[in-house]
Amino acid sequence: MKRYILKRLVQSLFCLVGVTLIVFYLTRISGDPVLLMVPPEATKADIQAMRVSLGLDKPVYSQYAAFLSQAVRLDLGRSIRWNRPTVDLFWERFPNTLTLAMAAMAFAVFLGIPMGLLAARGVGGWIDNIAKVFALLGQGMPVFWVGLILILIFSVKLKILPTSGIGDWRHLVMPAVTLGWFFAASFTRLSRSAMLDVMDSEYIKMARIMGLRELTVIGKYGLKNAAIPILTLGAVNFAMLLNGAVVVETVFNWPGVGKLILDGIFARDFPVVQTCVLIASVFYIFINLVVDILYGYIDPRIRYQ
Repeated sequence: MKRYILKRLVQSLFCLVGVTLIVFYLTRISGDPVLLMVPPEATKADIQAMRVSLGLDKPVYSQYAAFLSQAVRLDLGRSIRWNRPTVDLFWERFPNTLTLAMAAMAFAVFLGIPMGLLAARGVGGWIDNIAKVFALLGQGMPVFWVGLILILIFSVKLKILPTSGIGDWRHLVMPAVTLGWFFAASFTRLSRSAMLDVMDSEYIKMARIMGLRELTVIGKYGLKNAAIPILTLGAVNFAMLLNGAVVVETVFNWPGVGKLILDGIFARDFPVVQTCVLIASVFYIFINLVVDILYGYIDPRIRYQ
């Protein structure tokens, strides 16, 4: 098991270095941030002086080396637009994104998984048909369109929920449902197919022959053995939610990490974008690492391969 965990740790480290390399070079393609910072009457000398002060006059590989050396010391630089440490900006916005992600994940889990289990229990019935339609609509409708429809119904027509911003629980309802809609459909579809594969197994048939209750058969034997794909999807989805739902946060003007990344892109604020994506990548890689380790405990065959 130790060798299995060590192998996953090394793979995660290589993934993290690759992410930093890709993000660093892609942010430079968007343009020169100095041109957005200087006034229109600035001379070429003023522009060059600004580049020198920000370290943008050096070759790209030198800038990347400096970025890595600072990142190792947990110093990810200062924002070009806000003139503040980028880490502080990230952690200011992160609680808002975490709240939205947890609400969206709760909506997706408590709606999607039970619906998928009930659909697998009664294949061809009315619950199964509703679940398949829900999964199709949930994965087929764009997120921004779902958000606009919810705003039209609950804010414009019914006037019971606010359209944007952050405040009490009413501000959270529509962004959470919008963000969790796609993932609820994914949970429904995957949990249904995983349970159908498990329910045809010999040990499920044996449990029923032994006279065990159907709830015990499904919950203790069926769901446990169908948990690996569901666990994978849940972990990956939660990592995606934590990384900032840019579209949802933009539609509802939710001040989270996704909105911060978008503002940083428009301002060509390289340090902000790099910091947000780097920390988000650490979350994503860490969650996948935890899932890989859990695989080894759930199914011993995986760690011995």
